[in-house]
Amino acid sequence: MVRNEYGKIISIEQATAYITDGCSLMVGGFGGIGSPPSLLQAIMERGVGELTLICNDTAFPHLGVGPLICEGRVKKAIVSHIGSNPIAGQRLHDGTLDVEFCPQGVLVERIRAGGAGLGGILVDIGVDHEWLGAGKQVIEVNGKRFLLEQPLTADVSIVYAKKADPFGNLIYDKSARNTNPLVAMAGMITIAEVEEIVPLGALDPEAIVTPGVFVNYIVQSNGVNWKWIWEENVSPSGQRKN
Repeated sequence: MVRNEYGKIISIEQATAYITDGCSLMVGGFGGIGSPPSLLQAIMERGVGELTLICNDTAFPHLGVGPLICEGRVKKAIVSHIGSNPIAGQRLHDGTLDVEFCPQGVLVERIRAGGAGLGGILVDIGVDHEWLGAGKQVIEVNGKRFLLEQPLTADVSIVYAKKADPFGNLIYDKSARNTNPLVAMAGMITIAEVEEIVPLGALDPEAIVTPGVFVNYIVQSNGVNWKWIWEENVSPSGQRKN
């Protein structure tokens, strides 16, 4: 039996009350893999908008953060790419979505810096590029020039994990781990959607990736609510549908 001894286990409805119009929202995941499906669906259903989204990408139109983009709930996205979501590209072109592009490695380092309380990171990517370096401070170290990239934090971070205990210690499922551990550190409030909540002491301490000190709330997932397009076109027997 799981006891809610730290008061962190709440309902999805209670969790989404922390996500309000105009807030900054950081989401774990990579192309939708490792993004918290039940929380994202609940955010859609609540009608929250004017969000500043920080995520690896804008996913696909039908999964991950993609529907938030497609429905115009996001005013600004800080991402490494939008290539898998054509609606994001159209909204960027139309001027209805502000996109701050950031090289993937730099993006995750900015998130890590935010979670660790660092003042920024120094990178040489774009230091001599007019567009990438625009408005950024240049710092010279040992005769080499770097751009100062600002740390990233958010009002709320939402992540997806395989298991949690009542304190919020998290373990992840293979590649679904991706950006989640860093995102969990960088939110003023961090909410973990998990497949299974287990009693305190049930997790192998050596397997814990995110310590519960970074997690404010835990919600039970309703499960992944989407399929890849090639899964939808395959019958139960494995034959491709026409």
